[in-house]
Amino acid sequence: MKKNDEIITDLFISKVCGRLAENLQVRRTLPEWGRVNIDRQLPFLCIYRRGKDKSPSLSDSLITGEASYLTAIENRKSHKQLSSLVKNIVRTLKENFGSFLVVEVWVTEHVQTENELPDYNGAFKIIAPKKTKITSTIESLEQSLKKIKIRRENATVEVIHASKITPPGLPPLITYAEAEQLGCHVIGVEISSIYLDRKTGEVFPLIFRKLKKSFTRALQNSFFEFTRSHTPFRPPHFHSLGRRSMVKAVWETDTQLAEICNGFDFLLQVTPINIDSAWSFFQRSHYEKKPHFIYRPLSLDPATAKRQLFQIQIERIEDSTLAQLLREHQLELDRKFTMLIDRNTERFIYGSLQLYGAVDDSLMKLATDLIEQLPPRSRDESSGTYVDALSFAERANEELAYYRTIIPESKCKVVVREDITGLMVSNGNLLIGAKLKIPATRIEALIAHEVGTHVLTYLNGKSQPLQQLYIGFPGYDELQEGLAVLSEYLVGGLTKPRMRLLAARVVAARQMIDGASFVDVFRHLNYDYGFERRTAFNIVMRTFRGGGLTKDAVYLRGLVQLLEYLKNGGALEPLFVGKISADHVPIINELQWRKVLHPTPLRPRFLSGPDTNKKLNDLKSGLTPMNLIQRSKI
Repeated sequence: MKKNDEIITDLFISKVCGRLAENLQVRRTLPEWGRVNIDRQLPFLCIYRRGKDKSPSLSDSLITGEASYLTAIENRKSHKQLSSLVKNIVRTLKENFGSFLVVEVWVTEHVQTENELPDYNGAFKIIAPKKTKITSTIESLEQSLKKIKIRRENATVEVIHASKITPPGLPPLITYAEAEQLGCHVIGVEISSIYLDRKTGEVFPLIFRKLKKSFTRALQNSFFEFTRSHTPFRPPHFHSLGRRSMVKAVWETDTQLAEICNGFDFLLQVTPINIDSAWSFFQRSHYEKKPHFIYRPLSLDPATAKRQLFQIQIERIEDSTLAQLLREHQLELDRKFTMLIDRNTERFIYGSLQLYGAVDDSLMKLATDLIEQLPPRSRDESSGTYVDALSFAERANEELAYYRTIIPESKCKVVVREDITGLMVSNGNLLIGAKLKIPATRIEALIAHEVGTHVLTYLNGKSQPLQQLYIGFPGYDELQEGLAVLSEYLVGGLTKPRMRLLAARVVAARQMIDGASFVDVFRHLNYDYGFERRTAFNIVMRTFRGGGLTKDAVYLRGLVQLLEYLKNGGALEPLFVGKISADHVPIINELQWRKVLHPTPLRPRFLSGPDTNKKLNDLKSGLTPMNLIQRSKI
């Protein structure tokens, strides 16, 4: 026995149950191997026992994503104490809920015969008493398990009634008679080990991850049904019965990923620093020769960063939802480091396609339709009044000051810089190109875009315990830019020239992907679509930077995605919780139900505009990007 292992004594049981009676978390190790982990007072306990003669395996972690679980080594010497621990936990928690559910899980290994084809479909058996009052809970579990898909095939589920509910070869922790006396219910779930090669015993880790996540969801659904049907409590959502407290491995991994992300700014590293001189060269060549772009020296060694990245042990995380999220971010960072290695080479574009995607035919058609239907010249931005970088910075600082009244600890600032053109938000700071000139009619739209969306989601993310929310969930750019463009519409500043510009970025990206040269794309935008030469140059420069960056296509694609989301009844305000993608909205909802995330402190100021509610209601009816175009308002 290891020094840190607990011994299940009467005092140990008393301490565990004492904490549970006070609604405190219990997380204690058990003899040889195992743990009792109960997040708070809950009307269920999930159990997994490993026989003393069995070797450690992935199966040992099948239930560790639950908010209330117990894992243990089963042997004759400790069985009585283990059984006593379980019964006392049941007795303590049943006092609060009036009823209690124990679910014991075990795995069966199938030996494949010589001529038998491998079967990787999920297979479950639910073992329940012949007489039971929780038929609806068993049916809920059965239906949830049937929805589990492994390799695109639904799982098979069989319900078996038996008087003895326990893993093969192991004595029951609670007999039927004891369960009756305690006023609790016991069911078993037998799982086929489809994540093991049945000839060699080799583990298929990706299948196991998917099975564990889906199985956790199925259990939570059945716990939710049991709680609502057999206790006086009415949890609002099945996610609200999930884990709230996180193990140390979650916060360590989150911090390690954040440290790596904060060590570099990807967009700054792939954006040229000689844009003005490159434009002068392009002019002198009569727009016939692609200019040479110069980039900042890399602020890190990508190969060393990769090694550091994959030393992060995400597999230690018990929570399937957070493990998946952090693993996705790890892989996204790996792609970015590869792109930095490939910067200014032909290989760069392939990483960009993985990171930001391509331009499909439907998006390309929308972009060309917008360019052709909207005039190349418009009075929307032709008032003749422009503001310089310093004046715009002053207005941006006013907006930041407003948000600072709500989050005084905010360190976000506005910086005017000579080495960039246009606007960029980096680590929560608004960077403004020193030579920037902005039409007066576009000031509020850009404030809403840059400060009211990009800086605000950074600050909201910064206020959460999970640092990934301010750094950015994997693939967050699409929804983030869609929100930013929609904010321009909500303040009355989404003009015809602006929409043409976003559409032109899509066209430029598609042409580059299809093999067009820098000069070819410039000519197409300038000659065929009527964009001014400097505007066309900036679009093409952004598209070809680094070796080919498809990021600029996400503005229009993100807007289309967001309009569809709102049309289908999606709520807008929850999207400002941090830098997330549309795919992660369900994860955010889950973490909010579980109270892992705090309430969002900042609400975009532009959502309080006099016409905002009407515009939001119009969006629910289903609007297209063309519908959003309106004249700018001063």
